[in-house]
Amino acid sequence: MRQTSKAKKRRTIGIRGQLMWFLSAICLLLLLLFWFLSTQLLEPLYTTHIQKQLTEQADAIVEKLDEAIEGGQTLSYWGFGSQLSVNTSFFNALSAEIFENSGMSSFCVDISDSTLRQIFKVENLSYCNLHRTKPTDAANEPASYSTARAMRQLCRETGECVRKINPPSPSGSVQLMVGKTTADGSYTVLVTTSLMHVSEAGRVLSTVLPIAAVLIFAFSISAAWLFSEWFTKPLREVSAAARQVAQGNYRVQVDSARNDELGDLAQEFNHMAQEVQHASQMQRDLLANVSHDLRTPLTLIKGYAETVRDITGDDKAHRDEQMNIIVDEADRLTALVSSVMELSKVTSGAIQCERVHFDMGQLCDEVSERYDAVCAQNGWQLRLEIPEEELPVYADPDMMQRALHNLLGNAMHHIGEDGIFLLRAAKCPEGVRVEVEDHGPGISAEDLPYIFDRYYRSRSDAGKQGTGLGLSITKAIFQQHGFRFGVQSTVGKGTTFWFIMSEKE
Repeated sequence: MRQTSKAKKRRTIGIRGQLMWFLSAICLLLLLLFWFLSTQLLEPLYTTHIQKQLTEQADAIVEKLDEAIEGGQTLSYWGFGSQLSVNTSFFNALSAEIFENSGMSSFCVDISDSTLRQIFKVENLSYCNLHRTKPTDAANEPASYSTARAMRQLCRETGECVRKINPPSPSGSVQLMVGKTTADGSYTVLVTTSLMHVSEAGRVLSTVLPIAAVLIFAFSISAAWLFSEWFTKPLREVSAAARQVAQGNYRVQVDSARNDELGDLAQEFNHMAQEVQHASQMQRDLLANVSHDLRTPLTLIKGYAETVRDITGDDKAHRDEQMNIIVDEADRLTALVSSVMELSKVTSGAIQCERVHFDMGQLCDEVSERYDAVCAQNGWQLRLEIPEEELPVYADPDMMQRALHNLLGNAMHHIGEDGIFLLRAAKCPEGVRVEVEDHGPGISAEDLPYIFDRYYRSRSDAGKQGTGLGLSITKAIFQQHGFRFGVQSTVGKGTTFWFIMSEKE
């Protein structure tokens, strides 16, 4: 059956492989995104940026022209014989300002009047498509009908325009033009610049990008493999250590020097291995002790039963003595079995808390009365210290009664020479604090952390009667309620067990 299960189990890709392919896929996605941006969006974004610059330049020039016209300056006029006269000082200053404030390295500025004839030009391009091409590039197009004239006419009709102007030959570059008119419509401003750089960049990227993509992807695969190897190494160590724990090697430890989540995982694993080792040891001790405690009364029962059968005969006194021993040992055996079953039920959750509101002081008073007879018989004294006011708590009264009996029974089991043990309860900030104190031999510091463990016996308890499960049952009850609890002890002076109960739901 075990071999069949292994055969049906599917082998999936490990975390290292998943991480490696995830990082590689991310790199590939980034490369595709870069390719899309460089080939599909670079030119539109660049064109939009250039258009913004041209628009700002045209607006600045138009603003200067409008200011001059409003100021009454004559910028240009046509004299007799179609002789053009321009305001040289104004346009020279305008030209200097254009060169100074322009954010572009190469541009062409064309200013024309209402006759569509050019009155001023600033050309900083090696080849301006605006002035050296025709709108249709037809061979029979009149020479006077240039692209510049056509754009001037379009701009005057629309107020502003944006156009791409193609080169006269395939070897040239496309240029972008923005046109504006003055407020009174007397002048038209055309500003042009080249889009060659973005075209060249696109061609270079289309050539270089495939090679770069292959190199980057190969590097990313190597880097992803190295990273996944480094990242998953602690996980593989924890996995290998877990297999050793499963095989029974509880002493295995993993390196927890890292200061991250993996380091925390390693520390928690080491702590778990220690706890499993301790639990395994406690289990072995429990089985050994229970076996011993079961074997002893069973041996006595058998021996005394044989004595009754073979020896005592009609000696009633002797027979009664033997039978009483048998009954005591049977009771002891029954108590042990009952304690083991109760502990199993409480720890497994088979017994659920039925919490209600009640007075803990009253419960302590009722429990203490149960010990009057045994105290009077042995000359002991149980001191009850509770306030006059009520001590309201929210818990299971039956479970709390069992916990008090276990703690008081333990205190009697370790009662000091003065024969005094105490039960006290009082209010505290968290609710009600209950303490059971004895003046016995105390518990050593080595035994104190394990005093609530199953069947754990301190060195001072060696050879004493008892199941060794009372405190374990008490611990399980407190844990099921969510109460804080603990123990304080001084060797030679006594021990105090305490727990804090809540009064809220």
